[in-house]
Amino acid sequence: MAGVQLHIETFSCSICLDLLKVPVTLTCGHSFCMDCIKDHWDSEEQKRIYSCPQCRELFMPRSELKKNTMLADLVEELKKTGLHAAPADHCYAGAEDVACDVCTGRKLKALKSCLICLASYCEEHLQPHHQSPAFKKHKLVEPSKNLQENICPRHDEVMKMFCRTDQQCICYLCSVDQHKDHDTVTAAAERTEKQRELDLSKEKVQQRLQDRDRDMKVLQQERKTLSLSADKAVKDTDEVFTEMTRLLQKRSSDVKQQIRSKLETEVRRVTDAEEKLQQEITELKKREAELKQLSLTHDHNQFLLNYRSLSALSPSTHSSTIHVRPLRHFEDVTAAVAKVRGQLQDVLTETWTNISLAVTQVDVLLTEPELKTRAESFRYSQEITLDPNTANTRLLLSEGNRKVTLMYEDQSYPHHTDRFTGWYQVLSKESLTARCYWEVEWTGGVRVAVTYKNISRSGSDECAFGYNDKSWALDCYQNSCQLVHNSIWTDVSDGLSSRVGVYLDHRAGLLSFYRVSDTMTLLHRVQTTFTQPLYAGVYLYPSPGDTAEFCKLE
Repeated sequence: MAGVQLHIETFSCSICLDLLKVPVTLTCGHSFCMDCIKDHWDSEEQKRIYSCPQCRELFMPRSELKKNTMLADLVEELKKTGLHAAPADHCYAGAEDVACDVCTGRKLKALKSCLICLASYCEEHLQPHHQSPAFKKHKLVEPSKNLQENICPRHDEVMKMFCRTDQQCICYLCSVDQHKDHDTVTAAAERTEKQRELDLSKEKVQQRLQDRDRDMKVLQQERKTLSLSADKAVKDTDEVFTEMTRLLQKRSSDVKQQIRSKLETEVRRVTDAEEKLQQEITELKKREAELKQLSLTHDHNQFLLNYRSLSALSPSTHSSTIHVRPLRHFEDVTAAVAKVRGQLQDVLTETWTNISLAVTQVDVLLTEPELKTRAESFRYSQEITLDPNTANTRLLLSEGNRKVTLMYEDQSYPHHTDRFTGWYQVLSKESLTARCYWEVEWTGGVRVAVTYKNISRSGSDECAFGYNDKSWALDCYQNSCQLVHNSIWTDVSDGLSSRVGVYLDHRAGLLSFYRVSDTMTLLHRVQTTFTQPLYAGVYLYPSPGDTAEFCKLE
């Protein structure tokens, strides 16, 4: 076939755009891969009409396909002799592309760069690196224009070392010369270390992105709930006011104006929080893209140079995940108006303030409080004393009823209906309905709990702290720590200490447990709705001598 000029398109399938494989020729004269034309006709099976993908000639019924042996032999022969297509214009290197260093005349785009040869190669000139054993250990990376930056300007050697003392890439001669007493490692080793740090940074960014996305959804839902609640309050109060006389019309307008004003204020707060979150999300996405791009850099030196220029990630404007819980919506406004319906004279004078107060108390808990220091927690400190009437008979109370010890023998307590009989438990005298904080020092094994007072006092599981829907308990035993509620156990990952802090915000439905040592570490947080006053409690594991003490906080 010498002297015959053919293009690769002549022997390509117009469906898969590759060289023909098992070529078949239709009666219209066009040829395709057997599998390609079969798949094409299978897609037309429902129409019962089969066509040529090129000229659209119809075949009814479906033609039987047979291999074109002459064309198949020709394709195989062409593969052996080397059929090449001329490079398309887009294959040549432009001003922004990395050009092949071997090409003469008009240069092709480089497919890879070699960190050993310090040169870039197009697909054809890259073949020796793939085929010759001499190039087996060469390092190929994505095309780079910065290869010369890998050369040491002092010794004209490839910089394969990194000086941690001076934070710069160096060559081996530098490491035994002006950097000989410095902390030096290979660039690959430093890249591995920095890559590990970068991966951790990426994980943190991704986690914060997830948290902020979740927070955004919570805020959007809260804004919708605020609007719905406000609209319902306006509707309900309007129905009440229509039953009143003309004298109440002005008051009705005043109430609606207050509701709308409060709604605008609360929605503005939510909107401001959304904007701040969106700014942080935008920054985090930008940083994530930068980190991702940097992590894809194959050139160790280039990676380290760019890594050094990374700016520190700005601190988050949100210290914890937002869990919006409405402290009050507008339902109380309706209730306040309905209450004064039969008290016309009082509404116009004394009790009018009830309606205004109900509107004012609409609030949104935008961020859940999280204690950072013990000094902060002491602002909510609550002195806890234990109720002897609830103590199991094997429990001894001391230190002013702040300490409980499990004894071998029953104690001489009088009969009382509040006493726990099946479990070694005791409750506090104080009911807890506001923000409060206390600490429990323990030995052996303990469950530090809060519970409604109507928890059962006898039986198997219905009276045990954490085994029902009336109580929440942090179970601390040996080296394990778990939160249990309604018989569902949740592992707590952080380590234990002999002192546990408990923070309760009854109104916000927030219950947090902390590991207390020199610092405070959040162990677990519960977000729910408390429907009754809570009481503090402890359960001791059945090991005589174990203790739990509610500490005095000073």
